[in-house]
Amino acid sequence: MGQCSMYNIMSTQGQAKRARLVTTHGIIETPVFMNVATCAAIKGAVSAHDLNTVGCQVALSNTYHLHLRPGEDVVRELGGVGPFMAWDGPTLTDSGGFQVFSLGALRKIKEEGVYFSSHIDGRKIFMGPEESMNIQSALGATIAMAFDECAPHTADRAYIQDSVARTTRWLTRCVEQITQLNTLPATLNPQQLLFGINQGGVYEDIRIDHAKRISDMDLPGYAIGGLAVGETHSEMYRILECVVPHLSRDKPTYLMGVGTPENILEAVARGVDFFDCVLPARNGRHGQVFTSHGKLNMNNACHERDDMPIDAACMCPACKSFSRAYIRHLFKAKEMLAMRLCVLHNLYFYNQLMADIRHAIDTGTFESFKAKCLEMWA
Repeated sequence: MGQCSMYNIMSTQGQAKRARLVTTHGIIETPVFMNVATCAAIKGAVSAHDLNTVGCQVALSNTYHLHLRPGEDVVRELGGVGPFMAWDGPTLTDSGGFQVFSLGALRKIKEEGVYFSSHIDGRKIFMGPEESMNIQSALGATIAMAFDECAPHTADRAYIQDSVARTTRWLTRCVEQITQLNTLPATLNPQQLLFGINQGGVYEDIRIDHAKRISDMDLPGYAIGGLAVGETHSEMYRILECVVPHLSRDKPTYLMGVGTPENILEAVARGVDFFDCVLPARNGRHGQVFTSHGKLNMNNACHERDDMPIDAACMCPACKSFSRAYIRHLFKAKEMLAMRLCVLHNLYFYNQLMADIRHAIDTGTFESFKAKCLEMWA
């Protein structure tokens, strides 16, 4: 599947890389933060049109959730996940593996795939590599993710070895299925890209061996999964340092489900260039906002008469028009606008951070930029 001549590294500083991925749905400038739209919606009353306002490049939706509701056939009939949510940029669909495996007792893992019960109505469902690829093809996403097992970080070595071996076999089946689907005349997006996922818990040798195996498959991109699931930040950085050098540097490298602004800076420094996380939207809905000088809680009494914006250096829709006092009032009055404004602010903060990171790598100032940010946020 050697399709990634479309990914070009523009500049580097140490292991940090500034690149451009040309896709059928638009250009992605990296490092990039992908805004999470799990059910084809941003939680917090934020629409796809708002994503353009806050500088979003990629919207990420979830295969498992869209399969359950409204169903991939409905989304396909309405043009695919992008048109369905009125988003005209690149999209990425997570394979559903993480959600399926997080169901615990509600699921049973077999070689052919996973049998599980819907968290919505309890109905019995089966999903394997072929089913995941079929659903993602019907959704028409720009980038599809391979179906893998995200093993618990507490799992022992023997379990992790068996899990990773099965994930590798599943990846082969994903490649075969998406290759076939992309040749069919009725396929919504015949240029759909498949990213493989590295697993292995916190075992360096298993991670490295798996990275080598999936790199040999010459996929359009690679993700690092199974992190930010309970291990320490230092463990995460250690795994990145050992894994990233064994993934193709001339392909996109995606750290799944990460993370805080600090995590992103540290991961960029280690060669990662794709990120996603629910954190900015989830925290925003509860009044926690990210600023150039650290985090604020808009529920705090100190903001009751504060006529300053959330961040005087920010040009998001919230900061351009509203005071901290007003936003705090909205939270206390339980007005939905409070959540919307804070989510918009946080998504803008994350996307502006990525733009600043790209500029810093381009100008050879990334290390000093990183140090300055970490000092301010501390």
